[in-house]
Amino acid sequence: MDEWFTELHGLNASDDIGLTFRIKEILYSKKSAFQKIEVYQTYGAGKMLVLDNAIMFTELNEFSYHEMITHVPMMAHPFPENILIVGGGDGGVLREVVKHLGVRTLELVEIDKMVVEVSKRFFPEVAKGFDSPLAKIYFEDAVKFISKTKKEFYDIIIVDSTDPVGAAKPLFEVDFMQKVKWAMKEKGIGSMQIGSPFFDEKNIVSILNNLKEVFSIVMIYVASIPFYPGGLWSFAFFFFLFDPFTFFRENVCLKMEDAFKYYNYEIHKASFMLPSFVKRYIK
Repeated sequence: MDEWFTELHGLNASDDIGLTFRIKEILYSKKSAFQKIEVYQTYGAGKMLVLDNAIMFTELNEFSYHEMITHVPMMAHPFPENILIVGGGDGGVLREVVKHLGVRTLELVEIDKMVVEVSKRFFPEVAKGFDSPLAKIYFEDAVKFISKTKKEFYDIIIVDSTDPVGAAKPLFEVDFMQKVKWAMKEKGIGSMQIGSPFFDEKNIVSILNNLKEVFSIVMIYVASIPFYPGGLWSFAFFFFLFDPFTFFRENVCLKMEDAFKYYNYEIHKASFMLPSFVKRYIK
């Protein structure tokens, strides 16, 4: 009999819908101090990383998430030199950031060292950014870490966290966002994943409202990620001065296009075009 893995989700925190994979083998399953970490060999999507029963990515399509959370803010900034990644222990965002010339400092703060170790072992193509001489990795609580950083130091801050539960919950609250503001330059840009437009309306509205208490302008953009609930995922783009288009580095984007599997010049602009139902509930 085949084994199956199902991630349950639904409207209003119900679990009446699911996404199911046929599993060939369980490659890894252990609990860290923070969460349960599993790696499955699936039949249709390659290896899959799961944290606390939630799919983080599959080998088949991880690039769409990692590219979109990274290159949208990076390409919107004229000189992205100092970069901070919050979370991102699988290394996917790190891999994407190091594609950009001109990055001077690159720091990643991850609370769970085991996630990094597992990704390096089972997902070397995702985790290869850890080999960059630019990368400095810190294993500690991101709220405490960012409280100790220099004021107005980072050009780009990317919050690549799990959903707003457990250890990740403080990363979606106003207190942390105020610390992000402290650490970000006046011309800085931030991005973070904020959930499924179809299933996470309440969370998305709450996160956007928290961001709006701190940042001058907050926008939402979307990407197709087939193995996340609903297949459409949303990200927050927040800033003081630079919107996603005024300083969009079109020439750089076009020159780098061979380095991308999902992101490109047209996708950058189109990702901010939202479905009508999303536009209504984020007003």
